[in-house]
Amino acid sequence: MPRKVTLCTGQWADMPLDVLCQKAKSWGYDGLELACWGDHFNIEKAAASPDYCKGQRAILEKHGLGCWAISAHLMGQLTCDPNNDSRSDGFCSDKSCHGDADKKRRWAVNIMTLAAKAAKNMGVDVINGFMGSPIWHAVYSFPPLGPNDVDEGFAFVRKTWEPIFAEFKKNGIRFALEVHPTEIAFDIWSAARLLEEFKGDKTLGFNFDPSHLLWQGIDPEKFLTRFADRIYHVHMKDVSVRFDGEAGILGSHLNFGDVRRVWDFKSLGHGDVKFDPIIRALNAMKYQGPLSVEWEDSGMDREFGAKEALEFTRRVDFPPSDIAFDSNFDK
Repeated sequence: MPRKVTLCTGQWADMPLDVLCQKAKSWGYDGLELACWGDHFNIEKAAASPDYCKGQRAILEKHGLGCWAISAHLMGQLTCDPNNDSRSDGFCSDKSCHGDADKKRRWAVNIMTLAAKAAKNMGVDVINGFMGSPIWHAVYSFPPLGPNDVDEGFAFVRKTWEPIFAEFKKNGIRFALEVHPTEIAFDIWSAARLLEEFKGDKTLGFNFDPSHLLWQGIDPEKFLTRFADRIYHVHMKDVSVRFDGEAGILGSHLNFGDVRRVWDFKSLGHGDVKFDPIIRALNAMKYQGPLSVEWEDSGMDREFGAKEALEFTRRVDFPPSDIAFDSNFDK
């Protein structure tokens, strides 16, 4: 059976859910990965009221769409990011917390704790998101790091999230961290370190997104092979990388869409991600969850891109073989 193809709604939060559902169905999507902002999915309402979740489900079902995961990236980022300045005020729906980094962090921890019950009420068992990082600013260690700074950073994340994960376990929910720059886990080694910090707790796994790995120089297929038992969700997303001898991998303080950037996100099939080995790796690990299109391309109309990205995903998602190709040679 082909995997379900969903659309991550985070980049569409300006659009009412009912309108987006109508468009997504017309493009051919099987469902949506609901973002926890805009009017798509409210964690506090969902945790408090199964009827709210029934209402959101009804909107989806009216258009023949399903939902297998929710996206809590923005609030998750606030839990362990020490730089909760005005840039992230919009991540927090409680305006009384705006401008106060510690208040925003406490708000986010509470919201992520409630997210477990919200997901259960919605009938999904995976929450995708970020965790932030208290040590991302030290990814280049100057001034030099002390001998325990990295250990303390990972320990801070563990202490923050252990009570959150206790609620996840109680409600049968898994958390899929999107391995991503600015997160405590941003490549293979930091992801492995994070799993060690949580002593292999199966509540924690990963939302695989090849685009954020490729521009860092990491092989997405190797990530899948290394963490085959921890891939709880998959984002389909592309990126182009073009070293020109002028701009660097750190982005050069150039906004997305600026042609001077070395790397930029592209609609599926327009970048440098090789999806054939990714699909083969997913087949080998028997991943049957959704393939969720996270559409980002500053140079393309998003509605054109969303439809084209769905068509691309359908083309590249081939089923595994159930026989050996040479099994009939001796018949």
